[in-house]
Amino acid sequence: MAHRHPDPRSGLVLDTHELGRRGGGRKEVSRVAEAPEDIGIAMIGVPPGSPIVLDLAIEAVVEGVLVSGTAEVRLAGQCARCLEPISSTMEIDLQELFCYPDKELDDPEASRIQDELIDLEPLVRDAVVLDLPFTPWCRPDCAGLCPSCGANLNADPDHRHDENADPRWVGLTAWTEND
Repeated sequence: MAHRHPDPRSGLVLDTHELGRRGGGRKEVSRVAEAPEDIGIAMIGVPPGSPIVLDLAIEAVVEGVLVSGTAEVRLAGQCARCLEPISSTMEIDLQELFCYPDKELDDPEASRIQDELIDLEPLVRDAVVLDLPFTPWCRPDCAGLCPSCGANLNADPDHRHDENADPRWVGLTAWTEND
């Protein structure tokens, strides 16, 4: 898999130069980065440009650099039942080993350090998408929409319709009304 070169200006790219290549070096990283495009699914996701609050530790180990910590993201979307807008925050746990480029690995998809830079975007994207609800709801007891007219049943819980008569029997209703 071809990896794109990390942009050092991105808030989701970390510089590992200070750690060196000896095991044991450690650095705490706390920063706010701007969310890239397309983190999410059709009904809910992270708005592009919204803040991603990172609280991380990066540690030099023999194979590469271990990144661990948390990221807090803002979510925005639409309730799958009533289609009302929803928003919340989500904290995700992050942990990934970024391998040095010259290390031989069994996994060709393993995360790699490129020019002493670590790109957290794929890690954050995967962690967020895996934790998102497949069908987000505005609340657990959301009543949804009326299947007949589309009215929001949360706003009008007593919403009712007259029972629809089968069109094949409409001609017979006049007989019962004349009796």
